[in-house]
Amino acid sequence: MDIGSKIRAIRNRKKITIAQMCEATGLSKGFISNMENNHTSPSIHTLAAIADFLKVPLPYLLLDKSQHMQVVRKDERRTSSYKGHKIEHLTSKGRLRMMIVESPPGFAIGEHEPHAHEGEESHLVLKGKVLAEQGEDSIIAEEGDTFTWNASVPHVVKNIGDTNSVVLISIYSDTKLDDLL
Repeated sequence: MDIGSKIRAIRNRKKITIAQMCEATGLSKGFISNMENNHTSPSIHTLAAIADFLKVPLPYLLLDKSQHMQVVRKDERRTSSYKGHKIEHLTSKGRLRMMIVESPPGFAIGEHEPHAHEGEESHLVLKGKVLAEQGEDSIIAEEGDTFTWNASVPHVVKNIGDTNSVVLISIYSDTKLDDLL
């Protein structure tokens, strides 16, 4: 774990000197220097005092770099297609995934072959009119409507409007998601 470098980066970003940190926390300059260079590991009590002084949550100091916020800029999004649907992959982190699916009129996911996978799905219709079916449940959703379901039960989402539909889909699964679409 690289806690020291993270503390130094936060301290520098906030334009706090080591002397100011020493005065506020009661820690010595030598200890702070050794800690920031990862030559010594602070106790949880010491980390709590540092986090309080830096005004960051203690758990943030304990996160690995891979657990930090991830950003995908609009022009960096990965796109793909699936049976005539345009898919814009917004983000994927661990077990959570978000995408925008654009479908031409009459196109469906899961209509001719069951579409099911592990996890929970939530949909927000951004544009158009879609038919959502799962088991005995069937609804027509329009712009602004949402629906959620257990994705392990076969389901269909079909554009029943006269224009392209655009749906924001968020999927959460207990296992890491690869390419579902």
